[in-house]
Parts: sequence; structure tokens; C-alpha cells
Amino acid sequence: MTGAVAVLDASTALDAPHLLTETTSVLMTLLVRGWDGEPPDAGVLRDDRGRVVGVVQVYLPRWDNRHLAIVDVAVDPALRRQGLGRRLFDAAVARARADGRSVVIVHAWDRPHASGFATALGLERVSETAQRRLDVWTLDRSALDPVRVEVEKHAGGYEVLRVPGVAPQNLVPGLLRVTEAINDAPTDAMDLQDEVSTEERLRAFESAQLAMGRRLYRVVVRHSASGELAGHTLVCVDGEHPWYGWQLDTSVLAAHRGHRLGLLLKVELLDWLAEAEPQLRSLDTWNAVSNGPMGSVNERVGFRLAASASEWQLRL
Repeated sequence: MTGAVAVLDASTALDAPHLLTETTSVLMTLLVRGWDGEPPDAGVLRDDRGRVVGVVQVYLPRWDNRHLAIVDVAVDPALRRQGLGRRLFDAAVARARADGRSVVIVHAWDRPHASGFATALGLERVSETAQRRLDVWTLDRSALDPVRVEVEKHAGGYEVLRVPGVAPQNLVPGLLRVTEAINDAPTDAMDLQDEVSTEERLRAFESAQLAMGRRLYRVVVRHSASGELAGHTLVCVDGEHPWYGWQLDTSVLAAHRGHRLGLLLKVELLDWLAEAEPQLRSLDTWNAVSNGPMGSVNERVGFRLAASASEWQLRL
């Protein structure tokens, strides 16, 4: 395990130095629980001295998209361009074929060596992703006042709920509906089917994140007249690095769009985090470049571009 962590950390330091490094405890939990109850198949490549020089992870979705295999390959930077990455990728493809998968997707940072590697393997670039980062400590909160005024003008018929940690049972049906609203986001040329939200999947996600020592903060908006949950946003803060957090899904049901609910959710969440996580410094979020509306919402509340990446696809 420590050898795999060393390779993953060395790769991150070169390819994405703005990210957190891996920890043994988080990697072990991920390999047992996955992100939401779907742990990856994983393997390592060793040299003749027994040292780990490469790591491969193959995610074979079961909740939905059962035609996909999502592959991550990492090779020690000191040993790249020797065919090790291709060996790991070929092993991943063989695993995908054995499970009846027909499409492989690889996420790669937009760096020349990564793009060259993907192209050499026969993959096609099918989507572009923007990673934005909010510097929470230097955020000028007075700059959010015009956003608050705009939200108050358009979202008067909605109330806000703060939901820490595990979601209460009475909110689960509504949360599943607003979670599936993420399917309206653009997926570009990726061969993706709609995500399916179930209570089992929600609980698996919560338990996996909590097992990795992460703290969950979800903000929900509810339509006052009907009582229907209209949208949500979710952040997890890393327990081992409490200055760092991830902004995860933000979605609003189609019937409730046009009321600035995305902005309402984001501003309310930032206010909550200022109270609950005063040590938080950085908050990261990801969107498809083609998702202009959500990119605009993130920019309005202070997120700024930190890095870009691409999704690459191979049909088997």
C-alpha cells in the first residue's frame, strides 16, 4: 500500500501539484468502499527489486452505466516513457473486456505528456473540464452583497435548509430527485447514460466519505408553497487536511430554474462553512467547460480557474 501511495503522490506532484497528496488511510478506504459503494479493481506494477513503479485502478460502475470502465493509470515520473503505462492500460482494458464493458474513459490533466499518452493509446478527447478554486480566506464577502440582493429578488418563494452529515430519512426522497437533476448537465461526446440515485447509493456515499474522515455539508432549497425540494449543493471537508474542501454536486430541478437558486445555494453554503469550518482555506469544484451556466455561478461567488483537464474515450 505504501508503495502505491508513493507512486500516486509522485505523479500528483508532477501532473497536478495544486492538489492534495494521497494518504494511506484514504486510499485503503477507497479501495474497500469506493466513492459511493463501488470500489475499483486495482493493481500495481513492480520492478525487479520489488518496488512499486505503477498503479492502475479500474472502476466498473454497477449503479448505472454498466457499459463503462473508468481507468486511472499512474507511473512513477522517474520511469515514464518506458512502456509501463501502456502495460497497465492494456491490463485495464483486458479487465474491462472480461466484465463485458464496451467503453473506456480516462481523465487526464491537460499536459502535453498526458495528451500524448492518451493519443498514443488510441483514445479520443470527448470532453473538457475546468477546475475552479475558491480562496476562502481572502474572499471579500462584501463582494457577495450584490449576489444576495439578486437572490432575494428572485428566490422569495423558497426556504433554505442546512443538512450536516448523514441526511435525515424524511429528506431522502426529495434529495434523490434533486440529485438526479445533475443529469441535465452537458456530457459533451462522452458515451454516458443518466446517473441513477437510490437510497442505497446515497447511504453508501455518505458512509464512504465519513469513513475517509470527511465532513459533509449539504444545503437544500425547498419550495415554500409546495414543500418540494427544489435543489441542493454539497461540500465535503477533508478531515486530515481541514483547510481543504471539495464542492461536489450542485443541481436544481428544471421546474424551479430561473429563480437564482444556484446562487442561493452557493452563498448559503459559504456562510455556513465560515461558521462551521473557520480553518477552511481552499474549496475546489469541477464543471464541464460547456456548462456555461454553472461556470458563471461559480465565478460570481469567487471561484477562479485553477487547472484544466480532459476526458478521453476508447470504444472497445
